[in-house]
Amino acid sequence: MNEQTPNSELNIDVIHASISTLQNTINQVLIGQEKVVTQILIALLSNGHVLVEGVPGLGKTLLIRILSTCIDGTFKRIQFTPDLMPADITGHAFFDMKEATFRIRKGPIFTNFLLADEINRSPAKTQAALLEVMQDRQVTLDGETQAIPKPFMVLATQNPIEQEGTYPLPEAELDRFLMKIFIDFPSYEDEIKLTELVCKNYSDDPLKSKSISPILNASQIIQLQNQLTGIVVDDEIMKYAVRLVRATRENTAIIQGASPRACIGLIRCARAHALINKRNFVLPDDVKAVALPVMRHRISLSADVEIDGVTTDDILNKILETVDAPRI
Repeated sequence: MNEQTPNSELNIDVIHASISTLQNTINQVLIGQEKVVTQILIALLSNGHVLVEGVPGLGKTLLIRILSTCIDGTFKRIQFTPDLMPADITGHAFFDMKEATFRIRKGPIFTNFLLADEINRSPAKTQAALLEVMQDRQVTLDGETQAIPKPFMVLATQNPIEQEGTYPLPEAELDRFLMKIFIDFPSYEDEIKLTELVCKNYSDDPLKSKSISPILNASQIIQLQNQLTGIVVDDEIMKYAVRLVRATRENTAIIQGASPRACIGLIRCARAHALINKRNFVLPDDVKAVALPVMRHRISLSADVEIDGVTTDDILNKILETVDAPRI
């Protein structure tokens, strides 16, 4: 067993209060998506990027706008289209006629929160402009490395691949997203609340119907992210996460299993899940709670399985049932 002890400097009550306030504020505007909001906050605390998938009109963009409003950091949005060029994202060098010298014009990627809206409406060449910044938090322009502000988080939205005019994301880019989150239709009661919220305030934008002030600033988010290392992870929990990932490489229904990044992602997200649930140690249930969003975009199913209507979540749920969890 791991002899690691909880970090005595970790004030769980204070941290939990900040996260709860952030969570409740977002839920007041994005009605009926509590699970999605929790998963977004897990990714934020884990210092990871998120891919949010759902049909148009479910509030994917609204969710990210609310998050950026609640956090006093910089926020920029890129609408991905078929004619979008890589330089439109990262920036480019240009010749200043007045100064007779080359200068760097930084693109919208230089921000704390980047909304890559409908990312799968641009071809792979344009999507690849995000690879370096998502992995290394830096951008190379005209041979010079430019640092990105901290914290930095890419929140990408995509419509289901069956939608007309979409391109599949390259595997290398998918693997750089810490989590892939599905956003679904709200319940009947929640849809009534949403309709009333918009219509009674005479605004098509639910965000304008609420007076939201920043709850945390950029430096406080960095502090929260650094606190995750104080969440205790037993050696058996670590081994359990690795066994889950390796099981995806041994399943005959999967032609490509999850990479080692998935092991790291499981532990990081499990720590954040424990913190949100006011604990300074990770349980097997924390790993199980984040397993689907962390691994669903990192595996590819065989054609025979897909024809039968089996989804990645179906396969992952079976793996969770068959891989024994430790008793901690």
